[in-house]
Order: sequence, then structure tokens, then C-alpha cells
Amino acid sequence: MIINIECENEYKDWIIDFVSVTEVAKSVLEYYLAQEYIYEKSCLKGYNFNSLSFDFLFCDSKKTHQINKQYRAKDYPADIITFAVFADSEQSERFVLDDDINLGEIIIALDKMIDGAKEKNITKEDELAFFISHGIMHLLGFDHQSELDYNFVVENQKKALESINIHYDKI
Repeated sequence: MIINIECENEYKDWIIDFVSVTEVAKSVLEYYLAQEYIYEKSCLKGYNFNSLSFDFLFCDSKKTHQINKQYRAKDYPADIITFAVFADSEQSERFVLDDDINLGEIIIALDKMIDGAKEKNITKEDELAFFISHGIMHLLGFDHQSELDYNFVVENQKKALESINIHYDKI
């Protein structure tokens, strides 16, 4: 399977290593899809595809505030916003183009993310990996509206990160 990831960084205070970001994202996504219990509950079940695509936008909290207000009717800056285009579409509206599924976009406010890393006393790289793993769960159709759903998402994030030697116990 091919995984296509596009990255854009509008945040000038941290030059993101796109190679590392895509390596983490690919490894996490591959981990999730290798877990049958995750794949079976994901938005991908029942679809034939050879590749998956999604995007990252790295920005600041002013941008996520603007996006939240414009697209989600929420008047606050978010640390992460996921537009899970494939998962959030009605099944009849989902499409696979040239054996590729575009999952959507993950938008991360790096200033808020960095502040969170400082509060947790962890590296900003580990916090970024956590955000990446979280956004990918959303792209696959997992939400956390209930405590049970939240625990499912977080526990699987921890396992995915552990699979790439990032031990994240500060959640």
C-alpha cells in the first residue's frame, strides 16, 4: 500500500522536519491498519484501495481559531482540527479515485502544541507524534464523544506510538 502525505508549514517559529513527520504518520497509520479490531471499525472497511492520501497543515492558534469559527461554528483556537473528509462523508458519497482514498487533512496549531509539551515536560517532537497519531485516528473515523470512545482512541494512540519507540504516558 502506498501512503501519500503532503505537508505545509505556515508556522515560522519551528521548521518542521517533513521527513520525520511523514515517517511517524506512515508508521502510525500502518500500525492502526494492521490491527484488525481497528480496521474493522474504521471508515476503510469494505473499500478496495491501493493508496491512502492525507495532508498536514502546521500553523498557529490564530489560524485554528479562524478555521474553527468559519467551518465549525466554534469561537476558540484549537490545538488540532481534523477534517476527516472520507470518514465524515455519507457512505453513498464516499469515492475511491484511481484506487486512492483521500482521508482528509490534519491541522495542528504548533504554538498550542508546544505549550502543551512544556506543561507535560516532554519534547515537542513527542507531543507532535501524539497529535499525529490522534489526527490519524480521526481520519479513520474514530471520535471521542464518550469516555469509552476516548479511552479507545487514547489507548490505541499509546500502542501505535510504542510501536515506534515513543512512550507517551503524559496523557
